[in-house]
Amino acid sequence: MLNLLITVIIIFSLLMAWVFIQQAARKYAANHPELGAAKEEGLGCGKTCGCKPGSCDKEG
Repeated sequence: MLNLLITVIIIFSLLMAWVFIQQAARKYAANHPELGAAKEEGLGCGKTCGCKPGSCDKEG
């Protein structure tokens, strides 16, 4: 039972750490617009099933 409790605490802690890291990256990107927007994992054209043909315009 103790092992289960420790495992749950570790997993929850890792999840919360990842959320805080993402928030910090977003805040940093908002404070430094010259560096561009924060790149979110799994977002953008070609990363999801909802991307339609011709909807992605590659910059130059």
